Amino acid sequence: MKRFHVHIGVGNLEESIRFYSALFGAEPVKTRPDYAKWMLDDPRVNFAISTRAKKTGVDHFGIQVEDESELRELRNRIEAADMTVLDEGVAVCCYARSDKSWVKDPAGLPWEAYRTMEEARMYSDRDEPSESACCAPTLSENLIDLESFSNEAERQG
Repeated sequence: MKRFHVHIGVGNLEESIRFYSALFGAEPVKTRPDYAKWMLDDPRVNFAISTRAKKTGVDHFGIQVEDESELRELRNRIEAADMTVLDEGVAVCCYARSDKSWVKDPAGLPWEAYRTMEEARMYSDRDEPSESACCAPTLSENLIDLESFSNEAERQG
């Protein structure tokens, strides 16, 4: 079963944990000095916050799957839509080891399709800092401008 994912950059983690815990009526399932995550069932969402982003607000969205066949299905749908996919493969990010692929939506927001395989002790296996709170690769250089893609598709018909 798939789970919607959203990651938000925050300025004050403790204050944000209090706010979102009250909003969701649940405590985070994972907390670290720079990160917190809720795995909610109603609505079914993986909601994460961190202080790692260089800006506050929505960092990225995603769809988390439970097994390899769901990830393959999701990747096939993305590829069938002629979206350029950045297959990151297995990476450590957000204190988890996951198999990930990335796309950008028409508004320029990054989306990840991923399956988490296990917990990790470190936030990321990348040495270089990222603009993103998550360990997303630099998507602007690697993915097509989907707005241009959509406009071209409309012209063709």
